[in-house]
Amino acid sequence: MKLIECVPNFSEGRNKKIIDEIVEAIKSVDGIKVLDVDPGYDTNRTVVTFIGPPEAVKEAAFRGIKKASELIDMTKHKGAHPRMGATDVCPFIPLKDVTFEECNEIALEVAKRVGEELRIPVYLYEKSATKPERKNLAYIREGEYEGLKEKIKKPEWKPDFGPQEFNPKSGATVIGVREFLIAYNINLNTKEKRYATDIAFELREKGRTKRKGNIYPFYFKGEIVRYKENEYPCGECEEVFENLDELYNHVKKNHGYDLFELLKMHGIEKENIIGRPVKKKGKFKNVKAIGWYIDEYKRAQISINLTDYKITNMHHVYEEAKKLAEERGLSVTGSEIVGLVPFKAIFESGIYYLKRQKTSTGVPVRDVLETAIQSLGLRDVAEFDIEEKVLGLPDVFTSKYPKFKIWDFVDELSRGSPVPGGGSSSALSGALASALSSMVLNITISKLKDDKKYEKLSKFAEKFQELKDFFLINIDKDSESFENYMKKLREGENEEEIKSALIETINVPFSVMKKSFEGIKMIDEILSDIDENVISDLGCSVLSFLSAFKGAYMNVLINLKNMKNQDKLKYEKECKKMLKDFENLVKKLENIIFEKLLEGGT
Repeated sequence: MKLIECVPNFSEGRNKKIIDEIVEAIKSVDGIKVLDVDPGYDTNRTVVTFIGPPEAVKEAAFRGIKKASELIDMTKHKGAHPRMGATDVCPFIPLKDVTFEECNEIALEVAKRVGEELRIPVYLYEKSATKPERKNLAYIREGEYEGLKEKIKKPEWKPDFGPQEFNPKSGATVIGVREFLIAYNINLNTKEKRYATDIAFELREKGRTKRKGNIYPFYFKGEIVRYKENEYPCGECEEVFENLDELYNHVKKNHGYDLFELLKMHGIEKENIIGRPVKKKGKFKNVKAIGWYIDEYKRAQISINLTDYKITNMHHVYEEAKKLAEERGLSVTGSEIVGLVPFKAIFESGIYYLKRQKTSTGVPVRDVLETAIQSLGLRDVAEFDIEEKVLGLPDVFTSKYPKFKIWDFVDELSRGSPVPGGGSSSALSGALASALSSMVLNITISKLKDDKKYEKLSKFAEKFQELKDFFLINIDKDSESFENYMKKLREGENEEEIKSALIETINVPFSVMKKSFEGIKMIDEILSDIDENVISDLGCSVLSFLSAFKGAYMNVLINLKNMKNQDKLKYEKECKKMLKDFENLVKKLENIIFEKLLEGGT
């Protein structure tokens, strides 16, 4: 199913009735799921996150923008966040089975309707931008709502859609397609907005103006350095050049970036550089940042947009912000995610902090996420619920049977219904085997006297955690595939439908067999490295994998009975070979483990 995410930012964060009406307008479209509504009182802004199929998202976005234009009056709007319209920005993000090109078609259709039907000027940004400089939201929004009346009259500021005239009530709207953006705020133990801004300018990609003199501890207090005739200072070092080309080449060679690109970010053309401030780049790519004060929290924040977390993630800027704050006599007290965060981003942060602690990274997914939450201080100023705030959680979070208590699952297993049955029990055995192997590794890691084996054992512990979650998901899948097959038979579906459902009842336990074999092979690779005090636990893991493998094999065989002879051959041949290899490896492992257990015995 094609899915697009839309994250409109509305210039209202205080009036709950208005916010609710806008959200209801979005929800009124069939197929739309609102994932998050995040109002901010001091920013006077609400970020709404919703997903759905393309056509539904297109209609929902328009209805939300329309309702905002009816209810929000920009002539009365004040707030800490930069803005230029009632719907300040409306980005579309391809989420599943949708290309950027397809997503852009949706964005353009919404922009056209907003411009023509609502008479609101619309500017296209990011991947939808019609001019290179308009890719950057901050560039389009410069001067904000208050500067829009005069700005829009200029030829270079003709909107992409809608009238080239000031709309006092609704301002202007920015629409486009972008990568997933993490709206991330870092909290400081100060009320001084200037201090937060000082750190923000160090972190953001476009950097800041070079200063000299009184720059410690607060850089902004120094004297601005400017370009002069025959005097072109470098922003990064003390070198000064007689012409601009020499400076450009020096920056490229010694500091690794394009000076003219940096100047463009600040609206400076090389032809008009004399008298303008010298610029130095910031520390991180794909980072936009400003400082502000939030009265609700009684503290200043560094407000950050991470426009590509695969390049710069939360922990990168958080750790650097801590250093910069300390240099200024400040403390970072925690941080905040506005809206949602991709699972991969927060998981990567959790792994980063586990590695810094030299703790095993092969722990349950929830533990990794909790490590990120605690390390980044994500509960400092607001609640952080994993299942509400993290987008794209693994399937194991929504699986049915893994959420049962042991007692409830065993009782369910004992009742007179065919599901859950032997296939689900085999998958559970695989999950227990994987969990035991991970435990063995984690205990071994905790006792390591040097770090030589840390990376290797952590990687294996991670793989066993992945196996564990695979098996947990297959507890459900085995039951679901059997129920679906029986349903097809009862409803008299055509032969192809029935055959497809039957194949799935075979493929699920067959995959459990293969993953069990994978687990046994990994045990063979780690056996010589583990702490001998947990050798019996590893032996239990071997036996649980054996149970998972043979139980799944039996389920494959019984379901093959319903398949025509010519279709059985592939499965039967592969299963027999796998069984022989599996049993040989299990026998080898059992012998080694029993030898170790019996060493020193009588």
